[in-house]
Order: sequence, then C-alpha cells, then structure tokens
Amino acid sequence: MTARLRGIAAAMAVALACALGLSSCSDSPASEITYAVDGTLTTYNTNTVAGAASGGPQAFARVLTGFNYHGPDGQIVGDHDFGSIAVVGRAPLVLDYVINDQAVYSDGKPVTCDDLVLAWAAQSGRFPGFDAANQAGYRDIATIDCAPGQKRARVSFAADRAFVDYGQLFAATSLMPAHVIADELGVDVTGAILNNDGPTIDRIAQAWNTIWNLTPDLDLKRFPSSGPYKLESVTEDGAVVLVANDKWWGAKPVTNKITVRPRGADVQDQLNNGAVDVVDVAAGSSGVLNMPEDYTQSDSPSAGIEQLIFAAQGPMAAPEARRALALCTPRDVIARNAEVPIANTRLNPVIEEAVNSGETVGAEQFIAANPDAAREALDNEPLTVRIGYQAPNARLAATIGVIAKSCAPAGITVQDAASEDTGPLTLRANNIDVLLASTGGATGSGSTGSSAMDAYDLHTGNGNNLSGYSNPRIDGIIDALAVTSDPKELARLLGEAGPVLWADVPTLPLYRQQRTLITSTKMYAVSSNPTRWGAGWNMDRWVLEQ
Repeated sequence: MTARLRGIAAAMAVALACALGLSSCSDSPASEITYAVDGTLTTYNTNTVAGAASGGPQAFARVLTGFNYHGPDGQIVGDHDFGSIAVVGRAPLVLDYVINDQAVYSDGKPVTCDDLVLAWAAQSGRFPGFDAANQAGYRDIATIDCAPGQKRARVSFAADRAFVDYGQLFAATSLMPAHVIADELGVDVTGAILNNDGPTIDRIAQAWNTIWNLTPDLDLKRFPSSGPYKLESVTEDGAVVLVANDKWWGAKPVTNKITVRPRGADVQDQLNNGAVDVVDVAAGSSGVLNMPEDYTQSDSPSAGIEQLIFAAQGPMAAPEARRALALCTPRDVIARNAEVPIANTRLNPVIEEAVNSGETVGAEQFIAANPDAAREALDNEPLTVRIGYQAPNARLAATIGVIAKSCAPAGITVQDAASEDTGPLTLRANNIDVLLASTGGATGSGSTGSSAMDAYDLHTGNGNNLSGYSNPRIDGIIDALAVTSDPKELARLLGEAGPVLWADVPTLPLYRQQRTLITSTKMYAVSSNPTRWGAGWNMDRWVLEQ
C-alpha cells in the first residue's frame, strides 16, 4: 500500500469511527454534505460525448457502480461489492464477469449481464447511432456471452486485441440500467443487440443518448441506482441531490445526503458563507480564492491536458489555419501563468515520462509565439477565430486574452466565445471554432486514467475526437498502444507519432490541468483524484463533523 493510500485509509478509519461514535469526535456526523464540481450536470449517462466531459462522473461515481473504480491516484480498484472478474484466457483475452447475487437497482430490479451487453454495444463503435465518447477497449471485444437476466457474462476479445487496461471497462459509471430502456421501448435489449437487429438497435441507441438527460421535472423511475447513493432530485439551478440507497447491499454510506452543485461564479461567496463543504475544480478557474480559516486547500496535477481543440469545420478545418494559430500561441507564457510545465504530449497524457519521449519531436517550434511564422502560414491573409470554454473560468479567460494579444500581429483576430454551457457539442455544432478544455473537451480532468484510452480522442471515428482528425498511421499507433505494455515499444510508438501530430496539429496541448480541492476542516476521508471521477470516487465514506 502506498503512503497516500495509507493516509486515505487512516482518514476513512477516522471518519468511520466518528460515524459510529467510537472516537473522541466532539459531534455526531452531519446528515448532509454540499459538493461543488467543475462542470454542468446535464445527464446521468456519463458515457456520451457530453456526459464524459461534464461534472457527471464526479457526481455519480458512487451512484452507478461497476466492477472497478478509480482510487486516489487514478489507479483501478476492484469493487467486490459489485462483482468479480476472472481471466480465463490470454491469447485471445477472455474474461469472466460475475455480478454479486445481491446486486439490485434501487427500483428492486436485478443488475444483470444485460447491462454489460448494452455498455459494449454503445461504446464498441459497431452501431453508429450511439453518441458514445470513447470506443477504447470496447471496440476490441469480439463477443459477449450473456443469457438475458443472468448474473454472468463471458467477454472474449479479438485474437490480436488483448486490451491491456481491461480493468477500465465496465467500471463505475460505465454500466447503465438496460431494463429502463427495455421497459421504455418494450424491447429485448440484449436479444436485439446480440442478434444484430438494426432497426431495434437504432431505437435503443436514441434512448441511450437521451433518456437519462437531467432536468428538474425528470421521471425518477428512469434513474435507478446500483450504488450506495441514489438520485432524489434535480434542483432548478442544476444541482443534483443524492440520498442513501436503501436497496444497496454493501456498507451503507456514512452521510445520508449529498448535494452536488455545478460550479458557478460564486465559489468565494459559498466559502465565505460556509455554504459548501467540498470544492473540486480546476486550479485557477475561480480566480484567486481567499481561504476562510475553517477551510483547507490542496492542489494536485490531473491526468487531463488543457488544450486547444480545433473544429472539424469552419476556418480551423484548414491545416494552415490550425498551424498559424498554434505558431502564435505563446505556450510558454500560458504554462508559466498556470505555474506548471508545458505539456507536449497528445497520446500519453497520464504518464509523466511522456515529456521526455519522442512524442515531443516537432514541438519546439510551438513553444514561444512566432507571429511572423503564423502570418506566413496564412500567406498574409487575415483570420478570425472564435475560442470558447465553459464560463465562468478566470484562468481560461486570461489564457484567451494572452492568445489574442500574441496573435494580433499575425493578422489573427481571436474572439472570446465562452458561455455557461460551452462544451464538445458547441464545437460540433460549429458555434465556436476552437474549444479550450481538457481531455475529451472536459471542463474537469476528462481523463479515463488510462493513457491508452485517452489517446483515442485522436482516433478516426471516436466520439470525443472533436477535431474530426483522421490519419491511418496515427490510428495504427493508437491501436498498438492499447495492446502494448512493453516500455520500449511504447516509446517507439510515441516517437513515431510525435512528428506526425506536430505537423498536422489537430489539437494544441498547453499544460496538465491542475486540480484544486477545498474542504471544510470538519471534513474527513476526502481525497483528490486525477481522473474525471475526481474527489467523488469515495463520497460514500465522507464525514462532515457537526
């Protein structure tokens, strides 16, 4: 066990002792905690393009459980309350998944292998109707053997596709309740998928994309939980209210109610008024915060890369326009303002060693701004670029200002096109030309915790490939990274990819997004997390001392 994990374990032990009244805690635990996250809370389904980039993963990590979850360092941890995974074959890779016999949704319906089949179908890329964010790993599955309604599934991968990070699959927030779609549409979800019933699968896909949208007037029957918490309501201002799930078969959550609030402009006011207990946001996004004495703040690096993501259409579809904007963007100044190193990696964002890999070859021309080179790339033609990000965000607003000032001498006019709901879909709809965000277009970290899976945001046809980039050579490298564990081969692949990506510039990495975690001094067992699930990974163990 690492020192950090031992620290978390100790904090959780203190929290549990407080909750059980076994220690010298001066007060009993509070019955409610307020948790502020980065993004909007627009969907229960965090596997869609918009959902993966939202604050949903932070909110629902302990609502929609799976075979694994991401621990405080982003590592995969088995969730044995949910079930178990056994490796029964290596070449090809074959896995047996067994769901806990006691596993039921909060509506009393059993958790079954049908949920695995739906997750695979949605994210495999085989059925184009699903608006899934990431196909990584799921696209390598050849078959799933599942008898509808049963607790077991055998997952077989293609012969040469032994996906290294298979623990990332069917994990927390990956599995949506298939029976909700079955009941809504009156169809056999598993039968339709396994029998390749195209028209029915199209209907299932449309439901999967939209049935779990979060609104204040939602029908709670569509939102059953498989975790310690269940959804109680959505408030008019977009907050999600979670309460203890009485059907949960594992250890009961320590705190009965957690309200998850999308981050707004009033973080300082919330702290001053004591209206929030945990704040989990990108560093600098709320400006310089004056920390009241009854709060503590810690910063840590995420596994997501803050970056410029160029649209697949409009003025930035032209390679010379992307190159010009990249040439006049002062990445050195932007990283220095964020007090972090420049990030030069696109395919290996989780591994720190990537900064020294061959993937940086070609990056040197894009470090300091060069407006003369940018003007030459555009053949002295003017260019107007709308750069958007989810507002309010003080750091990203300042970043746009720096880029605008630096690019003006090159004849490039940069417009700040931020709004409260800017995100991947805004870029896809051509409402902006560039999205300034983290991995996958996220406001928060956005990272899956796996560099191989994150790399798919530049793979042809992947949902969160927001720039629409398509290069067969890069596709082959990304596919190879997913099934390779040898460090020398990984380095070789990254070295091959670097010059190609710096020539094509589908995105422009800026720096590794830093995270700020603020907690009340009366909070126990809260820990940061570099992945998109953030601090919410263990919210069922949180304690607020009254």
